[in-house]
Amino acid sequence: MSASFRGASGEAVAALTERVEQVTGAGQDAGRVAGELFALALAVRGEGSLRRFLTDGSIPAEAKSGLVVEVFGGKVGPTSLDLVRDAVGRRWVSARDLADALEHLSVVAAVRSAGSEGGRLADELFAVGQMVKENPELRDALSDPVRSTRDKEGLVDALLGGKTLAATVTLAKQALSGSYRTVSAALADYQKVAAEVHGQGVAVVRVARPLSDAETRRLSDALARQYERPVHLNVVVDPSVLGGVRVEIGDDVIDGTVSSRLDDARRKLAG
Repeated sequence: MSASFRGASGEAVAALTERVEQVTGAGQDAGRVAGELFALALAVRGEGSLRRFLTDGSIPAEAKSGLVVEVFGGKVGPTSLDLVRDAVGRRWVSARDLADALEHLSVVAAVRSAGSEGGRLADELFAVGQMVKENPELRDALSDPVRSTRDKEGLVDALLGGKTLAATVTLAKQALSGSYRTVSAALADYQKVAAEVHGQGVAVVRVARPLSDAETRRLSDALARQYERPVHLNVVVDPSVLGGVRVEIGDDVIDGTVSSRLDDARRKLAG
């Protein structure tokens, strides 16, 4: 899955995201909505006939809304039910976009549940993603199709419970669903959503040694000026960098590392 939506689907997601931000605040209410929307995303993704009916532009919105109430009424709270009724009344480029949108909205609600701790949530999601990438045994355990979802969620609880925000645990468990290519890819996308909710971009900064507070502020300010929005930094200490800084933000790469300059010199000599 990708959080990128095209055309009418993009317009629908933008409007629904605004609604989620209006109807959820910090705390347990937003956390409950996050869990319900994710469960609804799984239900819609898993039932092809339901998904096709709810996204069929030739079917009146009232009929689709009525089916949502019939199928999900009493299983989720009124806020989540109203959001899904709103969603099925909108136009979608493809049938799968509805389920992907509900998952995206669940992430927005989870971010909202963290309140003013949004920066910490983004940092924790990145740290968990790095931990999964760098630990093959953990990565295999979380992606093993033989292990039950409950077993994998128990592993997440053992690793993160009491050490991270509740929203981090919630999203780490959501990343297990298989809607993304890997758990790490899901966590990376979730972190981007967390930053976007707070009006930020996300940059991965690779350095040979940890940055000082002053260096971090200077880099953050420079990127904010360049991209005309605050930028959340994910700093990775990478010995292969040798020196300097490599910044990856969206599709842009700013490579000021010593290794990059050495490679350029080698190419010039070879040419």
